[in-house]
Amino acid sequence: MPKAILICTDLDRTLLPNGKQPESPGARATFTRLVSRPEVTLAYVSGRHRELVEQAIFDYNLPLPDWVIGDVGTTIYQVGTGKWLHSSAWEQNIANAWRGLIANDLRALFADLPSLQLQDESKQNRYKLSYYLPLLTGIETLLREMSRRLETKNLAASLIYSVDEATSTGLLDVVPAHATKLHAVEFLMQHQGFNYNNTVFAGDSGNDLPVIASSVPSVLVANADIAVVEQAKTQALQQGTMQAFYLAQGGFLGMNGNYGAGILEGVAHYHPDTQLWMEQDHEQ
Repeated sequence: MPKAILICTDLDRTLLPNGKQPESPGARATFTRLVSRPEVTLAYVSGRHRELVEQAIFDYNLPLPDWVIGDVGTTIYQVGTGKWLHSSAWEQNIANAWRGLIANDLRALFADLPSLQLQDESKQNRYKLSYYLPLLTGIETLLREMSRRLETKNLAASLIYSVDEATSTGLLDVVPAHATKLHAVEFLMQHQGFNYNNTVFAGDSGNDLPVIASSVPSVLVANADIAVVEQAKTQALQQGTMQAFYLAQGGFLGMNGNYGAGILEGVAHYHPDTQLWMEQDHEQ
């Protein structure tokens, strides 16, 4: 077992039991005890902005993390001190892709696309332009057209599509090319001295796929939508990263593999020695 382990987890429908499937009793409590160990560094990796992350921590009685990667990877905060310290180094890292422009400057590029509806201003930031769109939208055609328009302006961007299952709404984020959850996790790993041998990521949705299918050891919780599971398997096979992909099955410590139970199962899969910690905690 490494001296230290970095656990990075998405919030909604990954650690937060706010999906349709049931949560295993005791899963969040065991997770809290696990990440409270001095060997563990915890990062929340979410599409939520800071205020909504704080609201989730309060509503679900979550442990305070050491780090928060928010806004789909466009912001990083150090939180372990109790204060939210914004990482200007990360913002400088991603800004170059847009050549001095910010998200507000890009709105005019897509203003004539009828399927796109701007999300609330609270969900926008300097380097994240966020839209709602109907699930029936021809998403691939739309993404190609948006990419073409960005390329004509010589702007390097990532288009991140996911689905809010609770409202059956499509979510689309336009961010600088390296301002994804994957690049933010790798930035945090590099700057905190972690590597692929002592990092685990957990997620459930489309905006987690860049990490799930990467070389970062990752787990899809059992409640992930089947379409996301199939996409993750396909991408991991194409990228040759199946050794870093794990789908929670349930049964670990008698739990169902959904939400926090899936995170625990994934951590134990990659780091078997942690199972002893969890067994002791789960019995308490």
